[in-house]
Amino acid sequence: MRHDPPNRPPRGPRTPGDAPWGRPNVRSRDERSADRAAQHERGAAPHWPSHAKPHVEPHHDSHDREHGDEHAAHPGRERRTAELRLYGLNAIQAVFSRRPQAIRKLYLGESRIPALQPLLKWCVANRVGYRVVDELDLHKLAASSHHEGVAADVLREEPVPLSTWMRDLPAGPQCAIWLDGVGNPHNFGAILRSAAHFGVSAILLPKHSSLTLSGAAARVAEGGAEAVPLVRMGREDNAIAQLRGAGFTLAATVVKGGSDVFTAPLPPRAVYVLGAEGEGMDRELASACDLRLSIPGSGRVESLNVASAAAVLLAAWSARR
Repeated sequence: MRHDPPNRPPRGPRTPGDAPWGRPNVRSRDERSADRAAQHERGAAPHWPSHAKPHVEPHHDSHDREHGDEHAAHPGRERRTAELRLYGLNAIQAVFSRRPQAIRKLYLGESRIPALQPLLKWCVANRVGYRVVDELDLHKLAASSHHEGVAADVLREEPVPLSTWMRDLPAGPQCAIWLDGVGNPHNFGAILRSAAHFGVSAILLPKHSSLTLSGAAARVAEGGAEAVPLVRMGREDNAIAQLRGAGFTLAATVVKGGSDVFTAPLPPRAVYVLGAEGEGMDRELASACDLRLSIPGSGRVESLNVASAAAVLLAAWSARR
């Protein structure tokens, strides 16, 4: 199915060039905030003002123990890969609800202190650093104005193998989404939100897909990123055989030439295969699917974008149940 072309993802905070650490304190607040954000992104220990030091003892945080790790040639780089900076109230509340042990650092605006009291108490009890920062710092830390007053560094949750997911899957009706080349983080986040709303069992990722959860996707998902597991498939032909063996019917979603999704009989165990924004679905993959489904419309536009299409398809499947 062809969809709208992707937007360029938001840039992260800029890293100052070669600003020396020992410079006298005559820099502007914007420059100092940029330095602190850049230090954090590089894995360096930030300089906390004496009145706002984080509530944590650094030696208790395993992710700060860079020295002595004989297995990590680049510990700072590995830590950044293992961690993800989230922002947005619902996204961080969802992590706190489901896997609080994944939270490594927390940044919040003063106005969010009342709403985040349970999380702040947990941070104190578990020696997790948090800091109250101003709006400008939050904007730089999140690299977005949509931070909603809070940001956090959390451990990234890796996709589970297809065989593991299928082993633990309950019997009965199930729906999953196979993303064939989708890359826009905002579309990905919107798909995760719809998937969580309709009770989707998993997002299936091809073996070599580079799609990963980002802060922007998690914020758009509004907590859905914690509710829907990501599953990594192996070889395409093996994955199709495994899914069919578990009773799933694969449905290719196409702009034209497919059965009307609102009137076609939909299987109780279905995998919707959604194509990339712009290019659409791989033809060989579409041919390998069991069904071809289309979303009828007025014809005034060619099609829905991938996130909107996913919501319509999931609603159609849910209505049959």
